[in-house]
Amino acid sequence: MTESGGGEPDDGTAEVLDRPLPEGVRRRVVQIVSDGFGGLTVSELPSALRQYARFTPSRRAKFAGNAMAAALESDPLFRQRIAEHLRENQGELAGALDSGSPPPAADPLDVAAAAYVLRPAGWVKLVAAAGEEAQRADAERADEEARAELDRLRVELAEARHHTRAETERLRADLDAARREAESLHRKLRAALSDVKRGEAALRKAHGEIDAVRTETHVQRSAADSEARRLKSRLGEAEASLEASRRAAREGRSVEDMRVRLLLDTLLESAQGLRRELALPPVSVRPAETVEAVEPGRMTPKDIAARALSEHDPAILDQLLALPQAHLLVDGYNVTKTGYPQMPLEKQRLRLLGQLSLLAAQTGAEITCVFDGAELAAPVLLAPPRGVRVLFSKPKVTADELIRQLVRAEPPGRPVIVASTDREVADGVAKAGARPVASVMLLKRLSRG
Repeated sequence: MTESGGGEPDDGTAEVLDRPLPEGVRRRVVQIVSDGFGGLTVSELPSALRQYARFTPSRRAKFAGNAMAAALESDPLFRQRIAEHLRENQGELAGALDSGSPPPAADPLDVAAAAYVLRPAGWVKLVAAAGEEAQRADAERADEEARAELDRLRVELAEARHHTRAETERLRADLDAARREAESLHRKLRAALSDVKRGEAALRKAHGEIDAVRTETHVQRSAADSEARRLKSRLGEAEASLEASRRAAREGRSVEDMRVRLLLDTLLESAQGLRRELALPPVSVRPAETVEAVEPGRMTPKDIAARALSEHDPAILDQLLALPQAHLLVDGYNVTKTGYPQMPLEKQRLRLLGQLSLLAAQTGAEITCVFDGAELAAPVLLAPPRGVRVLFSKPKVTADELIRQLVRAEPPGRPVIVASTDREVADGVAKAGARPVASVMLLKRLSRG
């Protein structure tokens, strides 16, 4: 290896390319680096290229071309390793470049790419010459392609001219035929316009007649519709009146039948209970036995007064519930707020209903518990206990009014007991024939179990 006059080694490493690497040369350089890439270990690769170590050569050239070109330019050691790989695979070309006489038959782009990697003396000239040769080849190829394209366009132009002349003659013939057809159509159109005018006049006359008939029909239809609506209204009123009459008759007959049947059951059970209670002998009663008197050894009125029960004694309630067909109406919140007001309303209801269910099982009486629905924020979801009917008053209807409605619904003569401390309720149900008892009495009876 010789040295130049400046004392630096004349091996080409000091030469610098003063223009961008021609694109064709750059592609060949990237291919050389990609081929030599696989013969290096990961540690021998620059850090920027290690991520492409497992790529195939084609994918490496596609995705890492810029990175490999930059590494080859900036990393002398990496370039030296690629050059060694190139010498191993293309030794003849490398030797020719080292000797300064590249093969005449070699592709200029391959020679320039190998010179760029090996950096022999004069490699910059080889690269520049290869770039100029590639540009010259590209220019010649482009010129040939342009000539071929020009010849093709000339042929197409001649064909187009010939086709245009033929098409023009055909169009002229078509135009003449169209003109003759248009003249014929104009004549027919004028005749048709005359027919249309006569038809429009006849149509206007027909429209006038149709409008007159339509107006008369509309008037008749409006009158018929009005009469039909009036008849339908009268028919609807008659049907509604008839249905109301039938419903009232059915409901009245049903309610009265129920009331009479219930009263009859009450009288029959009262008579049977009285017969059992009096234990009447099968013989007829003597008139003398109907006169009240004190017989020797019998209880006197003083004894009866001594045995009278207190007005709050729950035994009175037992006697009332023992009557035939007895019906106990309970003012729910009045009873619970008397007995256990400190509990929440829900627990008050559950406790009272549980005790009433036990009372119904013990006595067999009909029991209805009424709660005030106005105090509820939402409907109450509960399963009524066995033997107890649970009712909540409707909006704007108090529990007191609902109790009075239930008392009025019962037939006269049936034993109805109302448990409530409310004096207004007690007075109202007493006037309707029911027996009021204090809530305290019911609570005592329920607490007895």
